[in-house]
Amino acid sequence: MLAVESTAPDRIEALLALAAQGRRGLKAAAAELDAGAPALRVAVVEAARLRGVALPEEAEGWPAKRLLRHALGRAEAAQVRRNTVRVDEAFVCGHCGASVPPGGARVRDHCPRCLRSLHVDVVPGDRAARCGGLMDPVGIEITAGETRILYRCRRCGHAHRCRAHDDDLTEALAAASRAAGGA
Repeated sequence: MLAVESTAPDRIEALLALAAQGRRGLKAAAAELDAGAPALRVAVVEAARLRGVALPEEAEGWPAKRLLRHALGRAEAAQVRRNTVRVDEAFVCGHCGASVPPGGARVRDHCPRCLRSLHVDVVPGDRAARCGGLMDPVGIEITAGETRILYRCRRCGHAHRCRAHDDDLTEALAAASRAAGGA
């Protein structure tokens, strides 16, 4: 509970400051708002309006987290997707011409035959990178029993790594390892 036990401006500001600290703070502030008297919700709405945030009359009845997000002016930001929708589709390799099927359980982002990839992702599967350059395998990294392929883009030099798939050719993985100075 916050130290000030009324609907005084200090309590409202402390509640909004707590909510502004991030997901954990928002959750704690919402619990405080839910546990408080109805007058506390009215005071939060009034404080938001004084800050220039337009809230409808029914805002006092909203769930606490929603009310606090709106009061802080973060309602739109809360609607922005942070976990991307992954795109996993078949493609033709731009290096060796192989027809590559979708990856299935994991996004397929490289050719299993030559290990080349296109620089199309910022986060695997998001297709948000605008470069489009061919990415060459420049090494292999094995951590916790998982093989990752290290890449460098020919066009922009961006370095990237991704998980190897079970159907990646062993010879191609060995060649990438040798290219990086491995055994």
